[in-house]
Amino acid sequence: MIDAMLGYRQGEIHSTEFSDEFNKLCIPFENALSEEQIDVFHKILDCVSETAAAEMRAAYKIGFKDGAALMREIQE
Repeated sequence: MIDAMLGYRQGEIHSTEFSDEFNKLCIPFENALSEEQIDVFHKILDCVSETAAAEMRAAYKIGFKDGAALMREIQE
């Protein structure tokens, strides 16, 4: 159920653009790569993104459960 709630709320989570530091580092780096290396680099970035999303889901679940536990404690 918590996963479904997160899925529903994800549309309201606005992603930000890459930071200036990220652009400053990645754009010149990517320009120096071959096409094959660029593909690998993009796959690595996808993995990092997927990991961050998984961490966000886990944090959402923990935060939701902590909030529910606090509400239960207050009611007692």
